[in-house]
This record gives sequence, C-alpha cells and structure tokens, in this order.
Amino acid sequence: MNRKTLVEQIQQKKTYLCVGLDTDETKLPKHLQGKPNAVFEFNKAIIDSTKDFCVSYKINTAFYEAMGIKGWEAMMQTVDYIPTTHFKIADAKRGDIGNTSSQYAKAFFENMNFDAITVAPYMGEDSIRPFLEYENKWTIVLGLTSNKGAADFELLKIQNGNELHLRSEFLYEKVLDTVSKWGNENNLMFVTGATQATELENIRGIIPNHFLLVPGVGFQGGSLQEVSKYGMNKDCGLLVNASRAIIYASEGEDFAEEAKAIAIQYQTEMATYLAKH
Repeated sequence: MNRKTLVEQIQQKKTYLCVGLDTDETKLPKHLQGKPNAVFEFNKAIIDSTKDFCVSYKINTAFYEAMGIKGWEAMMQTVDYIPTTHFKIADAKRGDIGNTSSQYAKAFFENMNFDAITVAPYMGEDSIRPFLEYENKWTIVLGLTSNKGAADFELLKIQNGNELHLRSEFLYEKVLDTVSKWGNENNLMFVTGATQATELENIRGIIPNHFLLVPGVGFQGGSLQEVSKYGMNKDCGLLVNASRAIIYASEGEDFAEEAKAIAIQYQTEMATYLAKH
C-alpha cells in the first residue's frame, strides 16, 4: 500500500486506529478453546467487527511463532483475510546481515504479503536496506519505545558533531535522524511509544513528515489525546495501535461485539482530533 492510499483511508474513515492481533491461544474465549482453528476463528471475528473503525492491523508474529506450524498457518490465514483496504503490519522486529534480511523481506513481503514489517536498527544500514528495496512496502524502524528498558540504550546521551560544534543528543535521536536518510517518507515509518508522548514534539522536529506507529495506548497507559496533539502532521502521520484493550474486551461469546464497541470509542475520539487538526 502506498502513502496516498493510506492517507485516503484515514481521511475517509476518520480514524488512524491500528488493531493489534496479539492473539494468545490461552486467552481465547472458552467456547473457542480446543477448536482446531481457534486462533483464526477468533481473529476473523475481530476483523469482521472492527474493520469499519480502523485502517490497519498489526500481527505480533511472536504469538504465532510460539505455536509452531499451526501458528504460522493461522497467521497466513489471518493476513489473507484482512481486507486489501487495510494496512497490514508484521510486528516481527527483524534485522540481521544483508543476505538474512533479504530472506526476511521475501518471507513477509512476498510469501505473506504484508504491507510493512517492524525492524531493529542496531546492526545498521545494510541490515535494513533489503526491506527498503520493495516498492509500496514499508519498513517500520524502532525509534523510541515504551518499555522500561528504553532507558538502557535509547535514552543514553551521546556526543555528536565535531570539536567546534559538539552537542549532546539521545541515541534514539541519532537513530531517527540517520535512518530517515536511508529511505523516505513513502517507505519508512518509526515506532514511538505512546507512553513517551512528551517526546513526540521533539521527534517531529527530526522527522516531520514520516508516519509513526504508536503502541502503548490502552493497557499500557498512553494518552491518545497527547499522542494526537504532539504527533500529528499534515497527513495525520499516525497509526495508533491498540491490542489487548480491543481484542480482549470480553472473555465471553460476545468478545467480537465488545471489541467493536471499544474500536468505535477509539474511532470517535480520533475523528475529533482529525477535525481539529
């Protein structure tokens, strides 16, 4: 999916919601547990009930990989079921030497037809370049995350520049600035956690036009209002992910209806922020 289509979907639906399909088979409603295709049946019901109120779905591949072959099959069924109008993200956090990354890119962009994949930038440009070679596919690079461990590396202060113009910056700022030059606003996004919303204004100073994938709203306590205030750009420029708050809104047979109700709440709030922007 290209940027123009994504922006059009946001404008038409008045939402920038991304529903996270972090489906844990141990948390499925009791009436689905034990069924041979339970994970896909759960995902199918969630997609059917939320597709009118979101523009994207994010599949956290770890939940599927943990189930072995049946997990991969459920993931592929799910990707195929998601409407082509929706932006499909593989939250896989890959990144390795070039020839390995080429295989990851082939797996997720060709074999499974995702629109985007999350990657870790620690190994540098040659580990990310293979993903950027695909037309109308997106590489979503970890920038500033919501987890406690972000302080270990991402928020380290480093010295940058030369002897005459030496300045201090966070490591994540160096990552954003450097990686943004490897691609462009049409094939690069960045992960910025919702619980780091106060940093979004600073992030927009570094990458004003790129889309941001923002997890951490909902169970992790991030504020949608703050994310929208500090993170929006002229094209909206946000995909705000909610996973557990939507897919596990109910433990009963009404799980899809309750997921729909929460998705509508997000869409309604997002519509107000889009109207004001």
